[in-house]
Amino acid sequence: MSTLKEADLADPSRLEAALRANLAAFERREIAVPEGVRHAAVCLTVLPYRDEPHVLVIKRAPRGRNAGQWALPGGRLDEGESAEAAALRELAEETSVDAGPEEIAGYLDDFRTDSGFVITPLVVVPRGPALPRPAPDEVQSVHHVPLRRLREPDLPRWVTAPDGGPLLQMPLRPGMVIHAPTGALLWQFREVCLLGRPTRVGTVTQPEFTRR
Repeated sequence: MSTLKEADLADPSRLEAALRANLAAFERREIAVPEGVRHAAVCLTVLPYRDEPHVLVIKRAPRGRNAGQWALPGGRLDEGESAEAAALRELAEETSVDAGPEEIAGYLDDFRTDSGFVITPLVVVPRGPALPRPAPDEVQSVHHVPLRRLREPDLPRWVTAPDGGPLLQMPLRPGMVIHAPTGALLWQFREVCLLGRPTRVGTVTQPEFTRR
């Protein structure tokens, strides 16, 4: 595993190859989904925006599950559906970004949430033109986070939770502070994919408002 170089960020082919190499070298942890626990899958989607690579983050619609929260495109698996199929289906439904199985660069660790889900994160690098658009019934807005921002040394930020323990924050720009579980997945993406460091995030604490 290795840290991405400036030349990797500047060249889409080099970037995809570097992401795939780091993910291939990473021994991901898969969680068997127990009875009564729901299985979901999300996409860490790497797209060009304003001539540099970004990862796609959404803000949920102000109603329904996780109303108004920061998230990654994705959702619950349908009956008999694979994590890969569910993640790509939800990416298309929520953001209008189409990607095929061959555009999956790899996987990060499954994450068990306090709200009763096991989340499988996929790293997706669409090769065709992509113009993300939010599905108004599910997504309030779509946001592009530069990979350069995710590599900066002030991430992650740790604060004290009400119970006295450490609480992860990913302050990506003014007005965008992302907590676990989405913040934990973005942190692992930063560490594994961008910096080449095999970091585990499964024990990261979720704030109370994300547990519903």
